[in-house]
Amino acid sequence: MRTVDFSPLYRSVVGFDRLADLLDAASAETANGYPPYNIERTGDHEYRIEIAVAGFKADELDIEVKESVLTVKGRKAANDEPRRFLHRGLAERNFERRFQLAEYVVVTDAGLADGLLHIALKRELPEALKPRRIEVKAGAPTVIEADKAA
Repeated sequence: MRTVDFSPLYRSVVGFDRLADLLDAASAETANGYPPYNIERTGDHEYRIEIAVAGFKADELDIEVKESVLTVKGRKAANDEPRRFLHRGLAERNFERRFQLAEYVVVTDAGLADGLLHIALKRELPEALKPRRIEVKAGAPTVIEADKAA
């Protein structure tokens, strides 16, 4: 896999080093393809992550959000039962998968069904950042005119 050298970019821009770090982390993360996952856009500000976790029970999965990083861990309980496999193609290994979340994206729900872990996400903008409509009043003096009269 090719790596990208961002050093020429650092000479002319300030504050984009976090973006370069995110790209480096993403390229390192794709090297490990287990477990497979999908990221789906389900609405204007809604998303869903589906992770294939066949063989895992709900109590063997851990979901945590810390500092805009969603971490999903699967820890398989030890099975002391002796089994003789002729072919073992199902992966039952522990895993840790990380997803970098954008600002104001929160996890709203998580569920496990049919071997898929579904994680619902939603972008919730604070009221101060949402567009708001300003009413234009006809015939009312403006603030500047009212200040001059006083």
